[in-house]
Amino acid sequence: MDIGYLWDITAYIALGAGVTLKVFFITLALSVPLGVLCALGKLSRFKILHGVLGVYTWLFRGTPLLLQLFFTYYGLGIISGGRIAFGPEMAAYITFVVNYAAYFTEIFRGGIQSIGRGQYEAAKALGMNQWLTMKRIVLPQAIKIILPPMGNESINLIKDTALCSVITVTEILRNANRVMSRDFNVGALVIAAAIYLLLTFIVIQVFRRLEKRYAYYTIR
Repeated sequence: MDIGYLWDITAYIALGAGVTLKVFFITLALSVPLGVLCALGKLSRFKILHGVLGVYTWLFRGTPLLLQLFFTYYGLGIISGGRIAFGPEMAAYITFVVNYAAYFTEIFRGGIQSIGRGQYEAAKALGMNQWLTMKRIVLPQAIKIILPPMGNESINLIKDTALCSVITVTEILRNANRVMSRDFNVGALVIAAAIYLLLTFIVIQVFRRLEKRYAYYTIR
């Protein structure tokens, strides 16, 4: 295979990595804090809020992400008669943030609930209010517990960005498909796979470092 051609298609496919990373970072930046807020809402004493959030997490974890992408990009415009319409990238951002926030909600809720009641009682004995207890006692310990599942979800997020190609977002897979269709070259898919593997490898290394950093937190 011509080296120049191989370089050209690799560079073209890699251009889609910019969009892939945009979806990845925007999703994490917005879904993580949203997941924390929803987790705290599910742990609150407000039954109505707990019920609404329960339906939210059930709905978005129980339906395919691809279906949600189609609904946001096509369905909302049809239902609203064109009054609510999003471009491909915006539809991807909205769908991914709402979808992944539902998963992070349950991860954070499980992490917070895993902290023993003795931690809360000790903090109360020291005169800490609920906010300080959560900030200084509970969350630092919960982070250690939630990092592994968050790492797994982040890896899934990198791979799930490939779904954006079905709504014409020009990410890695869409560019690879264009090359394959144009040149009948399956090697384009191999290049795309290599880029995804590289990105997931980086994510794995980042979360391993974070896990080591928070390893000194222990739960008694």
